[in-house]
Amino acid sequence: MTYRILTICTGNICRSPMAEYAVREALEQAGLAEHVEVASAGTSGWEVGNPIDPRAGDLLRRHGIDSSDHRARQMDSAELQAADLVLTLDHDHVGPVQQALGTSRAGETVRMVRDFAPRSVEDTGIRDPWYGDEDDFDTAWQQIDEALAGIVDHVRTAVPEAERRSAGEQR
Repeated sequence: MTYRILTICTGNICRSPMAEYAVREALEQAGLAEHVEVASAGTSGWEVGNPIDPRAGDLLRRHGIDSSDHRARQMDSAELQAADLVLTLDHDHVGPVQQALGTSRAGETVRMVRDFAPRSVEDTGIRDPWYGDEDDFDTAWQQIDEALAGIVDHVRTAVPEAERRSAGEQR
C-alpha cells in the first residue's frame, strides 16, 4: 500500500512545494517514507514549468532541503482522485479541489495543512508569501512546520503497523 499525499496552493511555486518537501522530510525522519508518496500542485496553470520561488528555495536550503528539481504543475483530476490526503494551504484552494474531486470524495480526503496543528488555530489558512518578503516565507514555514507532527501521526494511523512491518520484511 502506498499512501498518497498531495499539497495544493495557487501556483505551486511557494507554499505547496514548501509543504511537500517538509512533509516528505518529516515522514522520512519518522521512518514512514517508504509507505508514502508526497507531491504538490497548484490550482492554476500560471506558473507551470517554473522552478520554486527563489525565496522558498533559499528557506528550504537553510533547513537542509534541496528543492532544485521542483517544477510547478497544475493539479489534475486523476491525481486528486488517487490521493488519500489532499492538503490545501489556504481557504481559496478548497473550492477548486472540491470541484475537481466532487463533494463526497473531497469530504473524505481534503484537509487544510493547519488542521493538523497541535493547538486549535482560529484561521487555518496560510497566506501567500509571494506578495511579501522573507519574513512572510518564514511565517508560512513556521505554520507548515507546526502541523508536521500531526500529519505524521495521521499517516501512522492511516498506514497500519502490520503493513509497515510486512513492507519491512519484503526488503
